[in-house]
Amino acid sequence: MNAQSATARAERIKPAHIGDHLREWRQRRHLSQLDLAGDAEISARHLSFVETGRASPSRDMVLKLAERLEVPLRERNVLLVAAGYAPAFPQRSLDDPALKSARAAIDLVLKAHEPNPALAYDRHWNLVSANRMVMPLLEGIPARLLGQPFNILRLAFHPEGLAARTVNLAEWCSHLLERLHRQCEATADPELMKLYHELKAYPIPARSAPLPADNVAIPFKMRFGSDVLSFISTTMIFGTPVDITLSELALETFFPADDLTAERMRTMQPN
Repeated sequence: MNAQSATARAERIKPAHIGDHLREWRQRRHLSQLDLAGDAEISARHLSFVETGRASPSRDMVLKLAERLEVPLRERNVLLVAAGYAPAFPQRSLDDPALKSARAAIDLVLKAHEPNPALAYDRHWNLVSANRMVMPLLEGIPARLLGQPFNILRLAFHPEGLAARTVNLAEWCSHLLERLHRQCEATADPELMKLYHELKAYPIPARSAPLPADNVAIPFKMRFGSDVLSFISTTMIFGTPVDITLSELALETFFPADDLTAERMRTMQPN
């Protein structure tokens, strides 16, 4: 399923019955009833009855099927409610006392990564937090692009944002679009699909040639003054979240891809 067809599906009237929800997620994962039933250790006949409304699944069965289908926690609550059960997964603010240890872990990772840039963002790629090395790299970008919500992908593609400074714009933005497309496929989130089509409309050139054979990752190369800074990035997520906010949070850390970048970042580090 491409992002355009996924968008069309998401914009239809949402199914209200648990069976309709399960069928949509099963088809999104390209699984037959037999495949899903085998994974969930139930009979294909019983799964068929659940999907058609002839049988009502237990709460445990809903959660088991959702796990096998890799349904995001936010949507697992939707499944539970559609089946007549209370939501199982809370969604708290990062300022909530229950998430104090998680917030401390985020702050620790961001701080420890200095003098290199690192940031945390939510499911829609809106900035949640960043270390002190991020904003100096954005100096000169119009304030309206850095306001709330500060969308990282929109900033990367906007001609008045980082697009004008990105040396390998075609390769970097193609990489970001591919990541976003996979996220749309996995979550069926209408806001992400809307963002995907918005970004595709920006005048980003197509890749002109394959990556060099000696590349180990697609770097992010940006002009900074008279220099070209080059970074490779890693993405971290919480491993076993049962809170929706944590399950949708990602931390992106950037590492110097060459000696020049490493030296420039060391000299830029605030005291």
